[in-house]
Amino acid sequence: MLETIEDRVRARLIKYLGRDDTGIRKEVLKLFLLGSFFTTNDVFEELQKRGYSVSYRGVSAMVGLMNTRLGILSINVTGDHNVYSLKTEYRDIVDSVLQNY
Repeated sequence: MLETIEDRVRARLIKYLGRDDTGIRKEVLKLFLLGSFFTTNDVFEELQKRGYSVSYRGVSAMVGLMNTRLGILSINVTGDHNVYSLKTEYRDIVDSVLQNY
């Protein structure tokens, strides 16, 4: 049986969340599911509002890793700040993985 891209993304997401000791990764994924476009600063401020003790650099690294390793984010680099969004084709996968986690 051939493994689809969706299967690989699902497996990477499950593995990624399996190493989420604090719940921050899950929170960031939920944020991307609920909203549309976010800068690193938007994500940083939202995590602080939700009571997480995070550094800006840590959030920047986390979002960058989600973009490069998981391949689920789209990035717009045309303005002053990188703007990230969840790729439409992965919304259902992210949603189902989060519901089961």
